[in-house]
Amino acid sequence: MASISYTTQGFILLLAAASLFAVSEAKTIVVGGSEGWRFGFNYTEWVLQNSPFYINDELVFKYDPPSGKNSGYSVYLLPNLWSYISCDFSKAKILAGPNQGAGEGFKVELNQWRPYYFASGDKNGYNCKDGLMKLFAVPLPHWNN
Repeated sequence: MASISYTTQGFILLLAAASLFAVSEAKTIVVGGSEGWRFGFNYTEWVLQNSPFYINDELVFKYDPPSGKNSGYSVYLLPNLWSYISCDFSKAKILAGPNQGAGEGFKVELNQWRPYYFASGDKNGYNCKDGLMKLFAVPLPHWNN
């Protein structure tokens, strides 16, 4: 009777573990759907209706450039839940400025299994606090069914 080497057993185990993760096509999701990224839209409700998100999905932030009716929007990545809750931009990283949401919009790939906290930091946090322009997403790994 032939025996299987430890290397072969390890390789088979690695293949079995890898098969738990599905290799599937990532989705491209426009934040806010047809409403886009704008003042006064409830993004918490939108996330609840459009989740789950998966690793490698792409969020697209579409918004109008500054004009008479809006002073401009942006997309910041906030570092933690407290910054998200309090709309504290002191340690946030700007991802897209007021003119980057036009046309095809600004794209962010959710490439890690971790919470992503996004908000508009314009008007000294007013868009985030009073305009509800914040959302968070925790992308999940793709599992095979």
